[in-house]
Order: sequence, then structure tokens, then C-alpha cells
Amino acid sequence: MLDVTRLRVIDALARTGSVTAAAKELHYTQPTVSHHLARLEAETGAQLLQRAGRGIRLTPAGQLLASRAAEILGRIDAADAELSAHVGLSAGRVRVASFSSVIGSLIPRAVAALTADHPGLRVGLTDTEPPEALELLRTGRIDVAIIFRYDDTEPEPPDVRLHHLLDDPLYVLSTSPGQTLPALRDATWIAGCDRCRGHLLAMCAEHGFEPRIGYTSDDMVVMQALVVAGLGVTTSPGLALRAHRADGIEASELPGSRQHIYAATYGEPPDPPATTALLAALTEAAAAV
Repeated sequence: MLDVTRLRVIDALARTGSVTAAAKELHYTQPTVSHHLARLEAETGAQLLQRAGRGIRLTPAGQLLASRAAEILGRIDAADAELSAHVGLSAGRVRVASFSSVIGSLIPRAVAALTADHPGLRVGLTDTEPPEALELLRTGRIDVAIIFRYDDTEPEPPDVRLHHLLDDPLYVLSTSPGQTLPALRDATWIAGCDRCRGHLLAMCAEHGFEPRIGYTSDDMVVMQALVVAGLGVTTSPGLALRAHRADGIEASELPGSRQHIYAATYGEPPDPPATTALLAALTEAAAAV
């Protein structure tokens, strides 16, 4: 049977890239880390490590085990949080990952309501894009992932359950009012994350052109600054505009284009009490937008 402590060691090694860094993170000595790795190889009967210059790196078998270890450890930590909250919402924690425009709009309202009702509940927050948030959810490192998708986005992984929060209109941002996509076919575009970039390409393709992308940024403040400087145009969901709108920005709604926002949970229902309470708070906050 695989030892959980040794799974934590190979997980730390995979994430940090060295025995020294893994030892520092785990508060172990380097010989202790090396011992656990050697015992793990003996227990599995597989070569998990190989020399690489002055250091070591994971073999394919080691990478496979490290990936499974991350998922197993995440589930153990999630089970610990669920048990802590099982007796009620006076204790325990709930962990959520979200993207920036929701963090700047829905999250403060939802977390404030949640902590007012359950002051003993600890809420953890991670700022990241949907693909990374879904991976954190899959490996049990968070309890709720707030994501966005478009009609043409690939389906989410198996066992992910989506709880619809709202549909957010999409706008084109420029320095001139009333702009449409066909009118901007010769403009320089500022592209966002991969998911938004893919949707931009699909929308422009429907109008018979490929956008000339000159800049790429996930930061809405930076994107709007580039627009105001006359360096390009971009798209933005409504929540992001509520969180930040630079002077000189003109926003023209794109008809029929929506960013669908969901809270995602993992596995079969029912969700733990703390997760259920957070979902309710998010739903209420979304309804107030």
C-alpha cells in the first residue's frame, strides 16, 4: 500500500523541481526526502527518478505517480475539510477559485454574506483562469471553481457539475461609440486568455475576417490602457467593465454574444454543507447583478 507521506514527497518534488526545494516546502531534511523517495521506488517496484546533471528528475513512471498523488492528496485534504464542516457551519473551510472579473464583482458580496451567516467558516480564494481552476477542482485543492464558457467552448471534464450563475453580455471596447465587429476588421486587436482568444477568432470568422492580434494580456486594466492609448481594440464582459472602466473607453454590446458563468463542483451530489452554503451565496450575489 502506498504511504501518504511518501506521496506528499513525490508531489512536492514534481511541483518544486528539486529535492532541496521539496525538503524546504515539507520542512524535512534533504536526506529524509531522499529516503522517502527511495522507499517509494522499493514499494512500487518502478524507477521513479533519474539523474539529470547534478540533480534528479522524474521518469515517466514518476510523473504518472506524481500526477495521481496530487489528485489523491487533494481528495484527502477535501475529505478533511468536509469532516470538519460535517457537524455544522460553525467551523471548517471552503476553497474557491475564480477569474478576476468575478473576484471584482460577485465574490466580495457572496463571501461577505457567507461569513456574516457563518463567522466560523474559513474561505480560501485563488485567482486563476477556468482551465487552471478546473484542474484545482479535479485534484481536490479547491471546493468550487467559478468559470466562464462560451457556446463554442469544449465541454468540461467528466464528473464536473455546473451550477449556472448568470449570462454576462460581451462588449467591444474602443475609443469610438457604436462599433461593430465588421467595422473593426482592419483594427489591431488585444487578445485575452486562450478561451477568450478562441471565442474572438470564432466571432470574427463568422463575419468573414481574421483579427490582427497585436497584443495579448489577461489584465483588464492593461487591456483598457492599450485601447485608450489608441493601440488597439478588445472585447470585455460586462462584469469586468463594472469592476474597472478607464476614462475614454467606449463599450458597444455585441448582440447575441454572452459569457456564461458557472460555479463548478466535482463528483456526485450532495455537496458538503460549506460548499452548498457558498453556492447559495454566489447564486444570491449573481441575482443582484
